Amino acid sequence: MDLSIIIVSWRVKDKLQANLEALFKSVQGPSFEVLVVDNNSADGTIDMLRQNFPQVRLIANSENFGFAKANNQAIKQAQGDFILLLNPDMQVFEDTLKNLLVWLKANPQAWVTSGRLVDEQGQIVNHVRRFPRLSDQLAIVLKLPHLFPNILNKYLRIDFNYDKPAKVDSIRGSFFAIRRQALEKVGLLDERFFVWFEEVDYCRRVYEAGGQVWYTPEVVCLDYVGQSFKLWSRRETQKIMRQSQLKYFAKWHSAWSVVWLALGWCLIWPVVYLADIFGVKSRAKT
Repeated sequence: MDLSIIIVSWRVKDKLQANLEALFKSVQGPSFEVLVVDNNSADGTIDMLRQNFPQVRLIANSENFGFAKANNQAIKQAQGDFILLLNPDMQVFEDTLKNLLVWLKANPQAWVTSGRLVDEQGQIVNHVRRFPRLSDQLAIVLKLPHLFPNILNKYLRIDFNYDKPAKVDSIRGSFFAIRRQALEKVGLLDERFFVWFEEVDYCRRVYEAGGQVWYTPEVVCLDYVGQSFKLWSRRETQKIMRQSQLKYFAKWHSAWSVVWLALGWCLIWPVVYLADIFGVKSRAKT
């Protein structure tokens, strides 16, 4: 088995169906298996999978376990030499899987890889990031980019050239290819992260173990960006982000960094609460 494709789904039945249809039409590709973990969608996803995609290996959870834990459930069962974590609101092109496998085999230094993600208009989804620092994360918490639009340019890698392959700090978890050897050395995703920061944490662990994370433009995939997140209120998304962000900094940074971030959240939380009351929609994951 060349590739194990793992999809964690929550209440995006239609996007998941389109995703799977594109995968199984992708004739120019490696031998692969698909494992879908449904986090208790309760929207007909299970029936759709059983009726239309009997070849999918289904794990049906009785509750929403989040991204990291659900992916780990499937990783433990995966048989492929490479593991691709693929969001349900993604859609491969005919040559996506073939190009991914070719690139992975030719670049053994890449323990984790992502490709060129594009939106429905064909525009690049900017997803390469530097590892988080206290200054940029505090700016995000306090909503400072609304006042100073360029304050996150360094963190967001505004200058990154998406036309060339490059070693990077971290990549978006929506298209996240891991080679089997990396899993053996780095292990599974950290289940303390419900969602957000789990892929950043994994990339950092890769570097700590002596590996590398790479971006390549030779692999292209359509990304509808954050469909499940649109179902949550702003207050819910901010609460989960706060928890994950603080856990990440407690793991990788000083205690003072956690204190400063916690204070920042205390200052901004009334604004988040009021925004939720007045119906401000949550933003997609960035």
